[in-house]
This record gives sequence, structure tokens and C-alpha cells, in this order.
Amino acid sequence: MFNKVTTIIKVNNEKLEIFMKKEDVLEHLRAAKLAHIKWVQKAKLLINGVDVEENAIPVDSTECAFGKWFYTDGQVLNALSNNPLECMNKIETLHFSLHDKYLDIFNIYFAKDKKAGFFAKLLGMKRKPVSDAEQQLAQDYYETMEKISKELLDEISRLERRLVAVSSEKIESLY
Repeated sequence: MFNKVTTIIKVNNEKLEIFMKKEDVLEHLRAAKLAHIKWVQKAKLLINGVDVEENAIPVDSTECAFGKWFYTDGQVLNALSNNPLECMNKIETLHFSLHDKYLDIFNIYFAKDKKAGFFAKLLGMKRKPVSDAEQQLAQDYYETMEKISKELLDEISRLERRLVAVSSEKIESLY
């Protein structure tokens, strides 16, 4: 996801400093945003009956591509003067809520087989058949996920606008 990064190395008194350009920071944010959109779409595919691997939609909010960005590069953005702490806190809260709602969906579609042998348990969960009522419940959960996702995307867009508005020097000084 973050395969194209321009990193500048400066030599100051024999000390190496590595920092990213503003364009790289924006590119990472946009890639994380796109990864989030794809993650939500995979949850929709699961509900629509498409065979989706259990691990294709991480339940843990730190394991999805957006979460990995948020808890690494994203945390540096807390230091921007035009980015209030509430923005990052709201993004984190919404992201947690989204994963919590997905966990509800995950529990409908995947279950450990208590009778499964050691190797079956080791290989992970199997998708289980669901009733019409469970399917409707999953759809309801997904609709809630979509609302949370829209709020999250709105907050990410606000963060992106703040990054665009700040000077390159300020962003680069964070790294």
C-alpha cells in the first residue's frame, strides 16, 4: 500500500535525519483512506454471499491497513498546530466503533467449530451457514457500519484539508 515513498535523508553534524515530504504524507493518508473504503466493501461482499476469507477483513482495528497507518504515520499529525486533538480522537473513536460493528457481523458468519480437530482449529474459522434472520441482522449491522464509515471519511477529509492548508515546512519538520 505504501510502496512509493520519497524519503529525504539530511546529514547534520554526522546525524542522519529522515523525514517525509508533504506530498508523501498526503499520499499515505489517501492510500489509508482508500484502504478503509475497500475494507468496508469487503464486509459488504461477505454479507452478499461472496466467499471472503476470514483474514481479508481484519477485526482488530490495528491490523487493517487504515489502522496500521493511523497508529504509525498518522500519530505524527497530532503535532500539527492546525489539527486539533479532537480530530484524531474522533477518527480513533469512529474507527474503533466501525470495527466493533464489524465484529458483530464477523460473529454471524464465522464461528469456531467446537468439534473440530486440532489442525482445523489451527487453520482458523470456517464460514458457517446463516439463517434469514441472521442475514437480516448482518445487513442491519452493515447499515450502521456505513453510517460510521461516512462519519469517519468526513473526519479523514477534514484532516486532509488541514494537511493541504499547512505549509510543507511544517509537515516536514514533524519527521
